[in-house]
Amino acid sequence: MDLGISVRQPRWGILGLLFAISAVTYMDRVNISVTARQMMPAYGLTDQDMGYIFSAFVFGYALCQIPGGWLGDRWGARVVLTGALLWWSFFTALTALAATLPLAAMVGTVGALILVRFFLGVGEAVALPNFNRAVADWMPPAQRGLGIGIAIGGIGVGAAITPPLASWVMVNYRWQTVFYLSALVGIVVALLWVLCSRERVAADGGSSAPLRTAIPWRQFVRSSSLRWLVVSYACLGYVAYIYMSWFYLYLVNVRGIDLLRGGWLAAAPFVAILVFCPLGGWTTDRLVPTLGLTRARMTVGMIGMVLAGGLIALGAWVDSQAVAIACLSLGAGWLYFTVGAYWSVTTDLSKTHAGTLSGVMNMGANVGGVVSPSLTPWLADQWGWTASLLVAALIAFCGGVMWVKIDASQKLEE
Repeated sequence: MDLGISVRQPRWGILGLLFAISAVTYMDRVNISVTARQMMPAYGLTDQDMGYIFSAFVFGYALCQIPGGWLGDRWGARVVLTGALLWWSFFTALTALAATLPLAAMVGTVGALILVRFFLGVGEAVALPNFNRAVADWMPPAQRGLGIGIAIGGIGVGAAITPPLASWVMVNYRWQTVFYLSALVGIVVALLWVLCSRERVAADGGSSAPLRTAIPWRQFVRSSSLRWLVVSYACLGYVAYIYMSWFYLYLVNVRGIDLLRGGWLAAAPFVAILVFCPLGGWTTDRLVPTLGLTRARMTVGMIGMVLAGGLIALGAWVDSQAVAIACLSLGAGWLYFTVGAYWSVTTDLSKTHAGTLSGVMNMGANVGGVVSPSLTPWLADQWGWTASLLVAALIAFCGGVMWVKIDASQKLEE
């Protein structure tokens, strides 16, 4: 069945669907950072408890990146993303019920929440590698940076609308309702995807059948470019998860902004991401004919990460709420300006194994993401939130410098 997708230009319909799935993924991971404001006193949770719960999601997410990418390379993005959407929607709803489950009697409320969020992360792990798998198949080489930028740019919508909507639902109803509504949206999007998407078709005229070729793990391990790419993206992941886990609570608890206003202001970084993510993808594609593949990817990656670090550092230092929010929001935008370059490099290195390579790279991001939600409040407790954010700024800067070691023209094929 093929509803709503143009026969002549199906690629833009596919990108639109991926954009919607991307929005759902970030809605389902950001909502807990808002509901934590009521969940924590309801269950007697500390900041460190919430850090462990945040990290549990990222641990499951990081652990299954490579398997998720491999599944996409083998079976295709249509089947894999459908199953994943239903899986993580179930565990999103279960987050609201975790404390009442028999599991909570065995491992405690914190333990139950950690396990539920871990399995939510397992489900969402397949999303971005399969986005890149679909983009590699549907988009021609000159538009892949833009394609992945649009697909991943949906996180800007999902993460931007979640804080204000979730805070409104939480204040007017109950915090549990936020998770039920998020799960319902995920199920609806899963139905749209399975009804409206098509099996993958190679944009460069290759076979449309799912691939069965062996993965050249030896070449992957030996590639210095891939190693630096993974470490650099881990730096991005560390910083990104501060926005997803702690930004709303930082505005409310540290900057003294009220709950509802904080919900709206917490959307600002994600609005910036919505604009900067496809812009960065478009920019790296446009620079390739002029600068060459490697320099085009490096220019966008390095500039974005360095500017992100500078703006986060400035936002951490200033006293003015308005200036701080503006700087931190633009820092998120420049951070995601680099995403098109990062993900395009995985396809540049090997179109055949783009899903698997995407999983390898994104596992790095989520190793950084596992550390970030727990380390951030610990650093803040020891030396203050300014110092904690300055550490994030330094990590972003280091991630930008690492781009000098990444050669996008290196081919990693069997």
